[in-house]
Amino acid sequence: MSLIITDECINCDVCEPECPNHAISQGAEIYEINPDLCTECVGHFDEPQCQQVCPVDCIPHDPNNVESKEQLHAKYVKISAAA
Repeated sequence: MSLIITDECINCDVCEPECPNHAISQGAEIYEINPDLCTECVGHFDEPQCQQVCPVDCIPHDPNNVESKEQLHAKYVKISAAA
């Protein structure tokens, strides 16, 4: 499943540069994660990098975008091929 940034986000700017898929961008009020680009860092790292650097722990799994590790890897392959 992809990740989501909650309202607890303090706009500290540390998550965006850590995302290898460029899935994180500044939204109207807080950072947002594009579920079409989020692979939870599958294909790049063992753990989602945004979660690792977030100082307020506001990046949980998105229950509206449930995906298996296999689906996340397939998305990674598709994104990598398009790059």
